[in-house]
Amino acid sequence: METLKLTIYSDYVCPWCYVGQGAVQKLSQNYPLEVTWMPFYLRPDTPPEGMELPAHVKAHMKGMQTHLVQMANAAGLRMIFPDRIPNTRLAHEATEYARQKGKANEFHQAVFDRYYGRGEDISRWEVLQQAAKEASLDADEMREQVEQGKFTALVSEQVRQAAELGVDGVPTYILNDRYAIVGAQPYEVFEQAILQLANEIEKP
Repeated sequence: METLKLTIYSDYVCPWCYVGQGAVQKLSQNYPLEVTWMPFYLRPDTPPEGMELPAHVKAHMKGMQTHLVQMANAAGLRMIFPDRIPNTRLAHEATEYARQKGKANEFHQAVFDRYYGRGEDISRWEVLQQAAKEASLDADEMREQVEQGKFTALVSEQVRQAAELGVDGVPTYILNDRYAIVGAQPYEVFEQAILQLANEIEKP
């Protein structure tokens, strides 16, 4: 099977994106996949200092916590539920720095773990720089380039392109720019889509 492209639109404050890492990891072990995580702002109205989770969101999340924890456990992930939503602009822009260094997936995983695994504020530089060190990146250089605004226009354009593609919720998984799967679906749903796509590619 030739390598397939899996593009994932996600935000670091999306719990379903976080637990969905399990299916992605398993797919990557079983099939030749080139995985690219792309930015999305789940709550674009979040102020720079972050915000308390609205009461209706807390109530909604409470009903899903058991299922989310089960999915996290199955993926070998820690799962806690922070009360505050951080602004994720710096995290997404820092991810672009990591992408340029060939460490986007490692950094992405480290930032996710900082928020949903440890409950840390990923809008704070000390947290993002720790994630950078975990991904073997130059944390000081990353901060300097992000603070200079080097990646601001790029991330804004990526978010705009996502909207143009019709991405209006996360996680959204796109296989070979053809098949879209929305939400944290079971592994079998992804596998079925991959096999169908591979079958179509192999047809003369």
